[in-house]
Amino acid sequence: MIGIAGGYQTDFARNWTREGLETADIVAETVAGTLEAAQTKPEDIDVIHVGNAFGQLFTGQGHLGAMPATVEPLLAGKPASRHEAACASGGIAILAAMADLESGRYDTALVLGVELERSVPGDNAADFMMAAAWVGHDALDAKYCWPWSFSQLADEYDRRYGLDDAHLHAIGELNLRNAKRNPLAQTRSWTYTPDSPHVEGRLHRNDCSQVTDGAAGIVLTRAPQAATISGWGHRTVGLGLDAKLAQRESLIMPHVAATIADAFARANITLDDIDGIETHDCFTPSEYMAIDHFGITAPGRSWEAIENGDLEIGGRLPMNPSGGLIGVGHPVGATGVRMVLDATGQVTGTAGDYQVEGARRFATLNIGGSTATTVSFVITG
Repeated sequence: MIGIAGGYQTDFARNWTREGLETADIVAETVAGTLEAAQTKPEDIDVIHVGNAFGQLFTGQGHLGAMPATVEPLLAGKPASRHEAACASGGIAILAAMADLESGRYDTALVLGVELERSVPGDNAADFMMAAAWVGHDALDAKYCWPWSFSQLADEYDRRYGLDDAHLHAIGELNLRNAKRNPLAQTRSWTYTPDSPHVEGRLHRNDCSQVTDGAAGIVLTRAPQAATISGWGHRTVGLGLDAKLAQRESLIMPHVAATIADAFARANITLDDIDGIETHDCFTPSEYMAIDHFGITAPGRSWEAIENGDLEIGGRLPMNPSGGLIGVGHPVGATGVRMVLDATGQVTGTAGDYQVEGARRFATLNIGGSTATTVSFVITG
């Protein structure tokens, strides 16, 4: 098992461009904060992995594997790589760091997830993020690619099992409510309004994650720590959405469930051993999908966990106590790292006002594109 020595998250409510800052500034803060939290000196880092999806599009800055050494000269000479897998870029960066440590090549890894998205107007940001779809094939008639795509997922649930939009809206409300407990959440000062503006398909504003500037970092090590990555899963399928929705298994995205099952098998656990979940609620239908794909309910019956209060802090299996992507924010390349950092806080009892009492084991689910890339971790304290 790989130990998590500590980590750091920026304030996701900040607009770094408006502050006159750039990629180097957010990386510098995150590197310094992560190393301090992990009580690790720069010279003790053996390898660096950076998750980033859209650097060139939003800021013009690529080659982000070299950015940590740019802002912290004591990291110069350390091997470093950037990883892109759309919204799962952070999860892939963690997996790459784990492989380096498990192979015995290195003992200590710095993993960063970084994204600046508020450097352009919202409509431009939505256009840039279309690069994570199958360009020229998916969402051809949609103004906003990703709300449209996940509305299609909701429509597929509706065709197979029936779906009440009120259950989707309840997910959005829960995550925005949880985010009020999180001092680093983008929406912590927002006021929830039941009738938020329509966006695309059957989705409204409160069904959608945020355009966010943010970064998160963790230090992974082969040495024993209070929190460990005890299981992982990683699967990749094709880019196209239609082919996924055309599958006719009981679960709509069986490869997502298989990724979670891989993580649980490697951790030698079942769902009953999990105390909570940080999942990828880029839109409310993706969390609705996570509920039955984790096995919390039977296929197509995710609404039961919503109505029963199972997902609440204090419920049977809290989901996104941090506020998730809808509440915390979604700086794309940072999300997978932020999830693991929040899970680490839960299992070490340091999650503050959104602590799940007695939590000792948390799962994460990080997806890229229309679930083309899926990464899951089990974090144990």
